[in-house]
Amino acid sequence: PRAAMAVLLETSVGDLVIDLKVQEAPAACANFLKLCKIKYYNNCLFHTVQKDYIAIAGDPQNTGKGGSSIYSKLPGLSQRFFKDEISPLLKHSVKGTVAMANENPDENGSQFYVTLRERVEHLDGKHTIFGAVAEGLEALEKINASMVDENGAPYQNVRIWHTEVLDDPLPDPDGLAALVPPRSPEAIRDEAFRRLEGEADEEELQERMATTLAKSQATTLELLHDLPDADITPPDSDLFIAKLNPITQDGDLELIFSRFGPIKSCEIVRDWKTGDSLQYAFVIFENVKDCERAYFKMHDCVIDDRRIFVNFSQSVAKLWNRWRTGSQAKVTPEDLRDSKGKGRGRGGGK
Repeated sequence: PRAAMAVLLETSVGDLVIDLKVQEAPAACANFLKLCKIKYYNNCLFHTVQKDYIAIAGDPQNTGKGGSSIYSKLPGLSQRFFKDEISPLLKHSVKGTVAMANENPDENGSQFYVTLRERVEHLDGKHTIFGAVAEGLEALEKINASMVDENGAPYQNVRIWHTEVLDDPLPDPDGLAALVPPRSPEAIRDEAFRRLEGEADEEELQERMATTLAKSQATTLELLHDLPDADITPPDSDLFIAKLNPITQDGDLELIFSRFGPIKSCEIVRDWKTGDSLQYAFVIFENVKDCERAYFKMHDCVIDDRRIFVNFSQSVAKLWNRWRTGSQAKVTPEDLRDSKGKGRGRGGGK
């Protein structure tokens, strides 16, 4: 049996049926459903595709900067955005997870993303998950296989042709009926992308695609507001943890370090494509004193049969910035050696 609320997206690469999580994200589900009902998403592009990561759509301007919530279009309302609905019950654990693509907290409009692989854990707790693709994984694979430019835009447009609400038990708000067009907008049928004669052969094309990957990923992170200034200085309340066992999980690490005080975030850095641990993490405390106590107690301690390395994130500022900008490089022995003696003068341990 189908969930209580569902939407069909007819796209240029196949149909996607999205089941909605109304109990966990009622406002986001209502927003998505009613925008579909007024055909707001018709002819929108998946304007950004990051292979094996996410695909973003829902901006009628197709720039990644536009779009408004349904609450901005109803009589007497002027809310372009609505607030986050972050549920601890919903994670980016399965391929086809659907969530709001907001740049800042509580600024959800019309844009959404769909995950293109399992376990995109670093997005948990940052964006409102409101659905999952129940049918159409083949279409997702086609989106994932798109050739894209350096900004992540597919060379061959991937377009939402039509939206159909399959199940909607929610009553329509006042004024919505006037926004529903008498007929669906005519679908835009894009010409097939063709390489020009004399253009690069397949090997050169693959090389070109590889060189654009890093910039494309950075662009995607910027759209989700996960990309700060490159020269930002790590706060005093951030710890750098290295030499982790690959089996150690974020939750395990957070449980251990939360003994020293409230934690804002605890994230093991993972390979963006495979999800494998890169064996280092950043733990952000709510205050500096708790961070310092954790540093003095935890350096050289054993977690999951591995003796860990702990220092302040200021000691590895370049690595910290690579993490914050989505460039998940592996930690080298030089990184650890250079970190000793840095970071508010306490160095690498006891």
